[in-house]
Amino acid sequence: MKGKPFFTLAILFVLLSLVMASCQPAPTPTAAPTSVPPTEPPAAAAFEAMAVEAPNCDYTQGGVAALFKAIEAVDQSTVKFTLCNPDPAFAAKVAFSAFAIQDKDFLDEKGGDSVAMSEPVTNGTGPYMLSEWVRGDHITLVRNPNFHGDAPAVETVIFRWSAEAAQRLLELQSGTVDGIDNPAPEDFETINADSNLKLYPRDPLNVFYVGFQVDMEPFDDENVRKAFAMALDRQRIVDNFYPAGVSSVAEQFVPPPLKPGFTEGLTWYEYDPEAAKQMLADAGYPDGLEVTLTYRNVVRGYLPNVVQVAQDIQAQLAEIGVTVTLEEMESTAFIDATSLGEKPFYLLGWTADYPDASNFLDYHFANAGNLQFGTLFEDIVAAIRAGGSTADPAERQANYDTANELLKEHVPMIPMAHGGSATAFKASVQGAHASPLGNEYFGVLDTGADQFVWMQNGEPGTLWCADETDGETLRLCEQVYESLLGFEVGGAAVEPALAETYEANEDLTEWTFHLKQGVKFSNGADLDANDVVATYEAQWNATSPNHKGRVGNFEYFGAMFGAQMNAATP
Repeated sequence: MKGKPFFTLAILFVLLSLVMASCQPAPTPTAAPTSVPPTEPPAAAAFEAMAVEAPNCDYTQGGVAALFKAIEAVDQSTVKFTLCNPDPAFAAKVAFSAFAIQDKDFLDEKGGDSVAMSEPVTNGTGPYMLSEWVRGDHITLVRNPNFHGDAPAVETVIFRWSAEAAQRLLELQSGTVDGIDNPAPEDFETINADSNLKLYPRDPLNVFYVGFQVDMEPFDDENVRKAFAMALDRQRIVDNFYPAGVSSVAEQFVPPPLKPGFTEGLTWYEYDPEAAKQMLADAGYPDGLEVTLTYRNVVRGYLPNVVQVAQDIQAQLAEIGVTVTLEEMESTAFIDATSLGEKPFYLLGWTADYPDASNFLDYHFANAGNLQFGTLFEDIVAAIRAGGSTADPAERQANYDTANELLKEHVPMIPMAHGGSATAFKASVQGAHASPLGNEYFGVLDTGADQFVWMQNGEPGTLWCADETDGETLRLCEQVYESLLGFEVGGAAVEPALAETYEANEDLTEWTFHLKQGVKFSNGADLDANDVVATYEAQWNATSPNHKGRVGNFEYFGAMFGAQMNAATP
């Protein structure tokens, strides 16, 4: 049979295989497989919440009481302010650009030095960031790639400046710039008649005034100040040098729309040169006197024709025997000199930073950081502080009535005019506007090209505005930085900015802000609550290593929030 020999061979093959296997070394045992946990990223460092607190509310600065008690990061995205007194205007104050939030690490690196924080780079959360600053010529901003909002349509914004309104209009007409600030009143009609241009009027939420340093002769005599008040024909100045129909003579420092604040029925001294001359004689100047009137030649909505107004005041005072020498200064130097109380007689004005009377009264007459009028009047300070620390509108108005009456009695300044003003743009610019606060926002503009060129009245000072007061500088900062809250484009209503929401307790002494998520600074750093605390501490705490700024006054903080903590007091 064919099957048997095959079977025998198979058996032999199996036996041979077993013998060969017995001659091989034993296999090495294999370890059982184990479960390896996935690699995890290192844990993020725990958030160390920052807090700054005054030991009490008894500290003062130059006779001005404190408002801040504490600022604390409740958690990474929540900040709480505790105040010594109620503040009904607190939300509007924190919306102002002087309180724009800085990255704490950047602030620490630069030591709070405004100049170092301005060049060669800035670090904000706004739609633009600095590309180039050619001093005396132009500033170039470019889109911030980390901006958390809608990316601006225009890639590059260029700031230029000229003190001459005619030059600004000529450049707009020729197309070398796309928008200008403060065209001259006599040019409004020209712009309206040009189909290629468009005028955007501003509401006159401002005041132009003649200021006195009341500690310096001869203005340390209240009767001399009153004589000057009666010697100036304010109506003549408004009629001759301001846009018709939108400007008015100022009877008080506070503009009429701000209520509580403006006192109905209260008027300034009537124009009476003969009475003024007699008052000067009674004050010991029967033969007149000589003074210097200082100003800066920078056009503002509150003062559209600077040199002409200065010359007219010079001529009017000559009629009562006063010889006036005119002194023109560069803008930043002028602001520094007046705020330090170095100029006895000067021309200045104010446009609202936020729509509340406290912005006009507190900053100028109850602010230890602003020495432009000399020693503060304690009775005026008391009335202003009382008006700003109650939520009852009637009570606020009663205190502001007292303050306005005392301002007329003591005459630290002469309110002259509430001036109408405007911006002007190429008609093709989409999103063009004017703001009653002077804070035009370029992130909403669309020129149909990659560039927008803006020409304003003067060059900015620095690009951290905590220690600045000049409107030209503030407008630039508003393109680069953001505050907790902001103002609507072209208006004065408060709206969210870096804070998504906020709330206050019933008596308005505790304000809590909840930050937007995912916000980054232009250098890529994440926004958190410690950035807010550090930004405010740099201004509030005079012993902070970041309390430097440009000149170190931090006037807006003093005007809006009272005394700085740990400040030297006279």
